[in-house]
Amino acid sequence: MPSLRSRLLPGYLRITRSNRIYTSSDEARKHIERLRIRPRRFGPPRLLRSDVSVTVDQLLGWPVYTLTPKKGETRGGVVYVHGGGWVNQIALQHWQLAAQIAVEGGMSVAVPIYPLIPLGTAEHVVPAVAELVRTCTARYGSTCLAGDSAGGQIALSAAILLRDHQHIVPRTVLISPALDLSVTNPAIDEVQPSDPWLARAGIHVFVEHWRGTLPMSDPRVSPLGADLKGLGPITIFSGTRDILNPDARLFFDQAIAAGVDVEYHERQGLVHVYPLTPTPEGRTARVLLIERLRAAQPAR
Repeated sequence: MPSLRSRLLPGYLRITRSNRIYTSSDEARKHIERLRIRPRRFGPPRLLRSDVSVTVDQLLGWPVYTLTPKKGETRGGVVYVHGGGWVNQIALQHWQLAAQIAVEGGMSVAVPIYPLIPLGTAEHVVPAVAELVRTCTARYGSTCLAGDSAGGQIALSAAILLRDHQHIVPRTVLISPALDLSVTNPAIDEVQPSDPWLARAGIHVFVEHWRGTLPMSDPRVSPLGADLKGLGPITIFSGTRDILNPDARLFFDQAIAAGVDVEYHERQGLVHVYPLTPTPEGRTARVLLIERLRAAQPAR
């Protein structure tokens, strides 16, 4: 049974109308325009934990922040791609997770501030993230990928692109990833009434911008349809009160069939990106994902 905090979270999301840009296509379009006119800040919060160092570079034509622990030896790296429906800027929860990975995992965590829609598209962002993984590998050694929601789609698409160029990511961690951007899985209809956050209407609007000229089936857009053979190990987290959950289950089955080393952590009654939430289940998931990222690094 979900914890009290997790049981209260859906009500909070509905009261705060966190889903309004997803339940209405008109609201989605207005949201894009509002953010185009007045983009939100993206830098790390001032009160980010004191035991992490933050630097910033222009590596891709975008700001790329690197978080490292102030004490102890670092081993390897992680490229963390934040979610937000390809339209929302990085949030406090993303920074907190990146900092926790850096300190508790003893790794260098690169956080790209990639261009959002209507300017950013999968055709340009996914290859750039793949190139960032190569750059971090040269700088820090073995480098993993991680991402949540829309960032999970970008991370997995980048891992597939890297695989196609004979670069195998040692582990990819996906938190409630968007996997098939057509959002046509019929099982979504069964989940939708219980999801307090996401809905098809707004996602369709955002995806039309994000895919640009690419077909919906392109792996840079919808990695669920890709050939998964030869991918490195993958860890997936998904809650059942999330319309992306049916595709996460489908991806797990397809990855197993393709011979991928994949583990799937599903929690009943939990919402989208639950590992980012301030709940007991979120804390447990964060400990596990850091363990997986740390274990993917070669022994000292």
